[in-house]
Amino acid sequence: MAAPGALPAAAAADTCDEGPVVCALQAADDAFYIYVLFALLIAVGLYFTIRTRAVQFRHFGTMLSTIASSRAGAAGGISSFQAFAVGLAARVGIGNVAGVALAIVAGGPGALFWMWVVALIGMATSFIESTLAQIFKERGRDFTFQGGPAYYIKNGLRSRTWGAVFAVMCIVSVGVTVVMVQTNSLAQVLGATVVSIKPWMVGAALVVLTGPIVLGGLKWVARVTEVVAPLMALVYVLVTAVVIVLNSGDLPRVLGEVLRGALGVDQALYGVSGGIVAAVLNGVRRGLFSNEAGLGTVPNAAGTATVAHPVRQGLIQSFGVFVDTIVVCTATGLLILLATGTYRPGDDRLVGAVLTQRAVVEHLGEWTVWPMVVLIFVLVFSTVLGCYSYSQVNVNFLGGERRAEQAFGLLLTAAAYAGTVLTLPAVWALTDIALGLLGLINLVAIVRLGPWALGALHDFEAQAARGVAEPVFIGHGNPLLPGDTVEGVWEAPPADGAPGAGGAVGRA
Repeated sequence: MAAPGALPAAAAADTCDEGPVVCALQAADDAFYIYVLFALLIAVGLYFTIRTRAVQFRHFGTMLSTIASSRAGAAGGISSFQAFAVGLAARVGIGNVAGVALAIVAGGPGALFWMWVVALIGMATSFIESTLAQIFKERGRDFTFQGGPAYYIKNGLRSRTWGAVFAVMCIVSVGVTVVMVQTNSLAQVLGATVVSIKPWMVGAALVVLTGPIVLGGLKWVARVTEVVAPLMALVYVLVTAVVIVLNSGDLPRVLGEVLRGALGVDQALYGVSGGIVAAVLNGVRRGLFSNEAGLGTVPNAAGTATVAHPVRQGLIQSFGVFVDTIVVCTATGLLILLATGTYRPGDDRLVGAVLTQRAVVEHLGEWTVWPMVVLIFVLVFSTVLGCYSYSQVNVNFLGGERRAEQAFGLLLTAAAYAGTVLTLPAVWALTDIALGLLGLINLVAIVRLGPWALGALHDFEAQAARGVAEPVFIGHGNPLLPGDTVEGVWEAPPADGAPGAGGAVGRA
């Protein structure tokens, strides 16, 4: 998922031609991000990096081993890997194809470096928010759980009102408007690439694919995304690997351009605003909204998993930030920067996904046009499924039963179609602002609830230090926690080893 805006406030104001209302929204949007949200997201990421003693680096090996064993132990619910795949599906979307291209055009090659920096910092934030989603989750239906910011605001901060505010904003922004702008981008890209494809055709295809899956509920979405999301990311990275091998001689040059651009050495050459400021602003903005760390979206998926310890899911979702930015966004950046016949510094005639696609064509030939069309389609399709999962958790928080879930599934499917056939400049700006407000609420919540996640981390590490192969979390009477977790979740398993309150033995 990526925020619509790409330029610094001044640049956006100079280039806006959408009318006074939309331009005012875009100006407010840029000012809010640059002067408020950016600073908070980075500050919170640094704060949790320090408080966790750089958990994202110390436990990177644990992340990999956890991923390898994360498909088991769901006890009839949603597995840890499925929750990771849902988060990855929403993270790895058209923003990874179009957003990186926009950042490089606007901020130069140095923007890619700053995307790396905010991803490495944001991994700590993602760990905290996803761990909290597990700590404060509640039991749902059919052996599933429900968790996320709305739940940890209600159960941790004891404010159902603010939990409900977050839930409503998440449903409207992520479940409707984000879906519309994603599919709108898809229709525009496909229309510019293959003129025979009409917007309504794209919308109809999305309806046929999306409708039956989302009407099946969270389990169906999890089953589809655990296959689609990792597969599409793997295919995209393999394409990039082929390009890098074919252009290995140019790789030192490209990496040098990235570092020089990041430090402002080549500031006369890059970015619409020029210099290190453009590189930082565009790299940070695109990085933050590609990996979603701190926005409060991914925890909605993280809280649905059945795991033995909250820290396991926190580590897995933190790894998702790494995959999104360090792997997939880097893949896009290198594709573009290695395409000397397609990308030239300061040339903004080709932008977004079109630039990325033309770079692939330059490297591998015209035959790649249709495979890239299919890949971009699948990227958006999987993001729509991820948006459904995030929003559905919040529908349930507000008391929605099975009929409400199905009604929302129909609404999301309609939004997916509408986005392909409507012009949405105002919706893009409003979506950006709504996501930013979600992030603001979430950041306040996770900073206040940080001691819970830090206590869980200490608990996990203490068990691992004692040689426990699979640490099990006990949320009641745990001296490392500020209090007890929700009733019915995370109690100690019975001494006889029979299934207890957590579902499977030692599982919550």
